[in-house]
Amino acid sequence: MASVSYSERWRELFDLAPDPGTTGAGEARMSLASVSGPDAGAGELKHSGGPWTSASGTAGSLRTNTEMSRSRLRPAHEGVVSGVAGLSSVAALNAVLKSWEERLAAVRDECDYLEGALRTVAKEMRETDTAVEQSFQGVRKGGEPR
Repeated sequence: MASVSYSERWRELFDLAPDPGTTGAGEARMSLASVSGPDAGAGELKHSGGPWTSASGTAGSLRTNTEMSRSRLRPAHEGVVSGVAGLSSVAALNAVLKSWEERLAAVRDECDYLEGALRTVAKEMRETDTAVEQSFQGVRKGGEPR
C-alpha cells in the first residue's frame, strides 16, 4: 500500500469537488455540518473550551457526590445489621452493600478519569484555536500590502 501525504490527500479531496460556476457547482461532495443549509457561511466556525471545561467540572462534581454517597453507605447499614443479627438476610444485605460500594467506586473512578480527560481536551482546543488564529495573522485582507 502506497503512503499518501496529508497534503496530497487533501488535494485529492478538493479535486473531487466541482469548481464554482461549473455544472454541478451546487453538488459539493464535501462540506462541514456547521456550514451546510440555507445559512451556510453566515457564521464563523469557532471552537470554544467552554463546553469541555463545563463537562470536566460536571464530572468532578459527580465524582465528589458519588464518593460522599459511597462513604455514607456503610455507616447507614451498621444499625440495620445489628438489628437483624442471626437472620439469613444479613448475608444478602452485606452482599448488596458490597455491590453498591463497588459500583459507586467504579463511577467515582470513571468520573475522576473523565474530569482530567475533558480538562485536557479543553486545554488542547484552546491551544489549537490560538495556533490557528496566529497562523492567519500574516494573511492580508483584500490584497492589502504587506
